[in-house]
Formats: sequence, C-alpha cells, structure tokens
Amino acid sequence: MVTALASLLTERAVKHNVGMTGEVTLRGRVLPIGGVKQKVLAAHAAGLTDVILPERNRGDLDEVPAEVQQAMRFHLVSSVDEVLALALETGEKALAA
Repeated sequence: MVTALASLLTERAVKHNVGMTGEVTLRGRVLPIGGVKQKVLAAHAAGLTDVILPERNRGDLDEVPAEVQQAMRFHLVSSVDEVLALALETGEKALAA
C-alpha cells in the first residue's frame, strides 16, 4: 500500500518485474512476515525477477529451492526508503492514465 501511494504521489511507476511483501510501521520500518517460501515461489511462477523482502526474513530464504534462488534477485530491506528506491522507476516515467 505504501509503495502504491508513493507511486501515485510521485508519478513514478512501480517496476513491472518486482514483487514485494511485508508490513511497514508508522516510522517506516519494515517488519518480518510469514510464508516467505510460498510467496517467493508464487512470484517466480508469475515471472517476477526481483523480490523485496524484510531483512529479518533473511534466514527464510534457505527454504527456497536453489534453482528458484538462482533465477531471482532478492533485496532485503529494513526501511520503506529502501523499498521505494528499489520498487519505483527512476527518472520521469509517468504513470499511465
């Protein structure tokens, strides 16, 4: 939700190859989540190449099959600033109306 709002307000599109999951505090900290393996497998099946996950879920990536790990890039983040830097297009790629 935070990324969608930031995209709307900045008129920067969300990258089409990025998936993300997590909870964000009011102070912008990214909290750990459950079901990492299933969420990563679903992202892989959907053709996504980059996944943004909470840093505190680093150990959960051990459960993801090696072939899926090799086919994807994982970005482990602690703050919403990191998420937005990774998820939003750079420059002036305006949102489609």
